[in-house]
Amino acid sequence: MDKLKLMKITNEVRKDIVTAVHSAKAGHPGGSLSAAEILTYLYFEEMDIDPKDPGREDRDRFVLSKGHTAPALYSVLAERGYFPKEDLVTLRHTGSYLQGHPDMKQIPGVDMSSGSLGQGISAAVGMAIAAKLSGASYRVYTMLGDGEIQEGQVWEASMLAAHRRLDNLVVIVDNNNLQIDGEIDKVNSPYPIDKKFEAFNFHVINIDGNDFDQIESAFKEARAVKGQPTAIIAKTLKGKGVSFMENAASWHGKAPNDEEYKIAMADLEKAGEALCQM
Repeated sequence: MDKLKLMKITNEVRKDIVTAVHSAKAGHPGGSLSAAEILTYLYFEEMDIDPKDPGREDRDRFVLSKGHTAPALYSVLAERGYFPKEDLVTLRHTGSYLQGHPDMKQIPGVDMSSGSLGQGISAAVGMAIAAKLSGASYRVYTMLGDGEIQEGQVWEASMLAAHRRLDNLVVIVDNNNLQIDGEIDKVNSPYPIDKKFEAFNFHVINIDGNDFDQIESAFKEARAVKGQPTAIIAKTLKGKGVSFMENAASWHGKAPNDEEYKIAMADLEKAGEALCQM
């Protein structure tokens, strides 16, 4: 798929995210918007998956370790055809299968229930070990927040991943530099993130996580790595695509009101029109 088409899909994903969170009157738009390019690339280009057979045994797996950004995952799954886009407006509603964190028992395409920070990467490591033990060829991907890696369990899992030489595992850190209380380096700095993963014997790739050329190059490089897991440290812009949400910690975990929703959608409509002129 060419880059322009991926960019157009990503813009639709951002519209879906804003619409779902607005409808829910709750949720986490900032970190969902920052991760849109990477999730779009994973589900439309990188992973071996089939929306018509979401439980296929040899499919690639994805774990959203930062499970609070479920609106991004749901939006990409809907765009990819796992369930109707119309269902996105039921986010967090009573009785909806699209709750505030991913539920593998209810949602087609979700490989792991997640939300307790630090635990998703542990599940992903387990999946990658299972593939090695069974001789399966599937790959495992997991996305963590940069605030999430303040959790000690992340590093326990990373130590095991390197010890088991899990070259079928790719850890992606969405490094938008903001968490609920502000800038991560002022709350509890995990920097330098790349050097930490290198110290745990990961192959490390630093990229602009909102740039498809760099995203593509990173995942291709990860496929060529043998004998160690890969960590992609993706520098992103929190709230990307929505003018008043960009780089604002206040939009970590709140929904736009009706007026803000109109402004956000106008921003994204304008971006979509610009893409159509390219």
